[in-house]
Amino acid sequence: MTGDAERDFLEFGRGRDAPMYIVTATNGRERAGCLIGFATQVSISPGRFLACVSVKNHTHGVAADARRLAVHAVPRDRKDIAELFGGQTGDEVDKFALCAWTPADDGTPLLDHCPGRFIGDVIERFDLGDHTGHLLRPVAAWPDDGPQLTMRHAMEIDPGHEP
Repeated sequence: MTGDAERDFLEFGRGRDAPMYIVTATNGRERAGCLIGFATQVSISPGRFLACVSVKNHTHGVAADARRLAVHAVPRDRKDIAELFGGQTGDEVDKFALCAWTPADDGTPLLDHCPGRFIGDVIERFDLGDHTGHLLRPVAAWPDDGPQLTMRHAMEIDPGHEP
């Protein structure tokens, strides 16, 4: 896209208030996590979810080597967790040293303050331009129906990396 179409597309998306998620991963050598705004359920049966991670994010490299990812719905009253995972970079900070978390059976980090979450096997990855899409097949899930942090609530977080 160029010119007016790209500007108009960005304006089209600006009015949407999408839920925010935190993705965490381990590749067996390192763990990482980041705040993401591009994510959605893409199938009911079979259950599938697409989590998109910026190629500029430290988590990108870890997620690219991970067999599984955990996707956490961020509770609306836990903006502090969103700021940690969205405003800091794993290149400089061990985010997991600054929050409560528990390893899943395979070591995937689960954030204690985000009770609504699931773990998914990565079944396919897609180059989506400035993001990589990870298509996930849920293998364990913990639902939570509390209010979720959305993009509108997260707009004032300064990203830990360039967009």
